[in-house]
Amino acid sequence: MNAPLLPDPAVHVDGVQEIAPDLLVIPNRGVQLVPNIGIIGGTHAVLVVDTGMGTANAEQVLSLASTVARGRRLYLTTTHFHPEHAFGAHVFDGHATYIANRAQADDLKTKGPGYLEMFRGFGSPVADRLDGDVRVPVPDVVHDDGYTLDLGGRTVRLRPTGRGHTKGDQVIEVPDAGVLFTGDLAEAGQFAIFPWFPPHDTDVSGIGWLAVMERLADNGHRVVVPGHGDVDGPQLLADVRDYLRELRDETWRRRDSAMDEGDVLAEVRALLVERHPEWEGREWIEKGVGCLCAEHPA
Repeated sequence: MNAPLLPDPAVHVDGVQEIAPDLLVIPNRGVQLVPNIGIIGGTHAVLVVDTGMGTANAEQVLSLASTVARGRRLYLTTTHFHPEHAFGAHVFDGHATYIANRAQADDLKTKGPGYLEMFRGFGSPVADRLDGDVRVPVPDVVHDDGYTLDLGGRTVRLRPTGRGHTKGDQVIEVPDAGVLFTGDLAEAGQFAIFPWFPPHDTDVSGIGWLAVMERLADNGHRVVVPGHGDVDGPQLLADVRDYLRELRDETWRRRDSAMDEGDVLAEVRALLVERHPEWEGREWIEKGVGCLCAEHPA
């Protein structure tokens, strides 16, 4: 893969937003490779969702979370293993208990080192964020079928979704506030990110992802915090579901006619850009088409 030209993926905690009582989001401000980061408080504990990429970013997040916690116990979880979401977790060692689902822990162990090297190859300033003591993190607590965390007067649910954007996607639900953290299962204002990099990584599943979004869109969440982009309402989940459905249908319709994959890509890309001209990340359409071509039923 050719390394993209990317801006500095710097987390800025001074832009933190309170979206519900004792529930903060550090927004990504539309910067690539900067996730939305959550800080969720209860009466006796605080949970951080995602870390940002690298030591310096995660140190800012930990500092803010510690200030917010004011002595309350700290927990950390991550939505999936990709570097901008999880490769700051080492900073929380000794300060917070890191909880993750088993499929994500497996992704970190088996694919994390390769992704660390791949991202270091993207050139400065991304590589600078991954210099020094950055390493693939290892969760302290690993769960299989979901984990309910009592923060004191507030229950948070960590739920693995099954294969979608990655094998190890996990959503975080805050039921009393109606808030859902989706990680990169949902993005606002951009085409779905398909990490389809054959032969190195083909774990993303368009079929699985669509099934996940169909379930999430029916769960009644009032506030949705996407992996990237603006905090939104439940329509965001429906928009992602509908896009994945049209991506599948338009790709498979052309594959059914025995069209060459290159022609399928060209036609589907043109059609989806026409339908969503305001969305960013058009390069991910090609990856999505490639993934769904590979998943096309024989």
